[in-house]
This record gives sequence, structure tokens and C-alpha cells, in this order.
Amino acid sequence: MTAFDTFLIVDWSGGNDRGSAPKPDAIWVCVARNGVAEDPIYLRNRLVAEDWLGRFFETELHAGRSVFAGFDFPFGYPAGFCEKVTAQSDPLILWDWLEARIEDAPETNNRFDVAAEVNRMFDGIGPFWGNGLKRDIANLPRKGRLRTATPFPEKRMAEQQAKGAFTLWQLSGVGSVGSQALMGLPVLSRLRKRFAPQVSVWPFETLAAPIAFVEIWPSLSVGRAPDHWIKDAWQVFDLARRLSAIAPDVLQRILDVPRQSEGWIFGLGHEAALRYDMATDLPVPAGSSLAPRDRKDAQ
Repeated sequence: MTAFDTFLIVDWSGGNDRGSAPKPDAIWVCVARNGVAEDPIYLRNRLVAEDWLGRFFETELHAGRSVFAGFDFPFGYPAGFCEKVTAQSDPLILWDWLEARIEDAPETNNRFDVAAEVNRMFDGIGPFWGNGLKRDIANLPRKGRLRTATPFPEKRMAEQQAKGAFTLWQLSGVGSVGSQALMGLPVLSRLRKRFAPQVSVWPFETLAAPIAFVEIWPSLSVGRAPDHWIKDAWQVFDLARRLSAIAPDVLQRILDVPRQSEGWIFGLGHEAALRYDMATDLPVPAGSSLAPRDRKDAQ
């Protein structure tokens, strides 16, 4: 399935509740159809986001619409990690493994402790690092250089080719995509079970179901946000409207990647198509009532 009715773009967060007022570094979603995007929606925490996503997918399925659902966090880990943790090669089993262990609430979660549990599976300390809590956690160093057992590459094959991409092993600080994955995969695991068999996961499965979960990285193709826009809101808005205007044959070409356990970043290697083939004449709005920011915040 390469022709979708609806495009949903989700910018994720591994942190705690961000409050009621829209702000950066939070969860933002945007829906688009036929090159027209709705206002971005701010979701203050993952519990709110999961509830919103569930209701959204129910609505789309009831309406008979197929959905490209892009999530801005990695779907897999470097080769060999899944087998080490779960004794199986299926990355979706790792999703379930994390779902069974991650505890999440608006103001707290146990992602650092789960990462330490994984690190204890190795003969030494590794591969996760970046304890962002005040309390020390055995087997989870605050700095990457303190690890003693790192049998896997610092980056997946995808990150090695994506300029500016960060390592999945980092859990705190700038670029802590590792926390986004730890806190995002359990949500996708639950949604996948809830809507089975209506969900396919790219690139691990053939996209034959009405809902496709796709790993994205908006920074691959989305440019600088206009003034008065929160960066995260702009990225989901711009990518959603552009993907919804893309020709089906171009989308098919971008989605046509080999299956492998690490996952892949949608559009990697097709940056020119993302930037120039995707309705480059779409108008750029001055801002959105749901994603404003003043000049001071824009500095």
C-alpha cells in the first residue's frame, strides 16, 4: 500500500509532562490530506498522546481511510542488540519487551532504570549512558566514556548515513534520542496490539494494513521554521502537508527498502525527492493559532 488517504506526523518526547501551554520539546502532531494540513496539535505528555492517537486511528478506520503514521524516533537498534536482550531477532518482540518493563506517568518514568537493566546483561557497563536523574544508578553512567562493554556500533546504519543524527545509546542531554525510543516504542507496541491486524510496521512488515507505522526524522528534509512558529510544530506541519501531496510512485520508491532488524529512516537517500518533488509550491503560512511564539521566544 503506497497510496494513503491521511498522513499523520508525530514529533515525540522522552521527557515529563510539559504543561498546558504549547511549547518546544514536547509532543506535536499534525494531520494532512491532499497537500492540506490541519493546525498542529500540542499534546502535553505521552498518556495524553496515546489516548489521542488511539481515538484518531479509530476515527480513520471507521471512515475507511488508510493512514501513513510517521513517528520521530528510531524503531530499532544496531544489529545484534535485539538478540542480546530478547534472544530473538524480531525487533517487534523488543517493542513488547520494553512495553512490559517501562512504567510511565506524566511526571515520572523508569526509563533510566530499564536502561540499567539492559546494561547489566553485558560483561561490563554498556551500551546505554546518560543518567539524567539526581540519584546514581548502578550500571548506567552519566558519560559515555565510562562504559566498559559496548559491543555494538554507536549508530545504526541509518544514523551513520544521516548527517547530524545522534546515537540511540544516549539518554539525556542534547540529542537524547535514546530516551525518545525507550518511551515511544512501548506506546507503539500497545497501539499495534490494540489495532491488530490493522497495523503494519515499516520496514519490518509488508505495508498491507490500513495503518502504516513509519520511522521518520523531519530534520532530514524540513527547513528552518518561520518566525512565530515553534520548531516542532512547524516540522510536523510542513512534513505532513508535503508527504500528503507526494506522488504515489515517488512514495513507493522511498518506501522500497530491504527488510532488516535495525529499522530505517524514511526518506534517507531520497532527500532530493523529499525537498523538491513534494509540492514545493505549497504556500508557507505566517503562523498557526495553535503554535504561536513571540519574538522573545524565537531568539
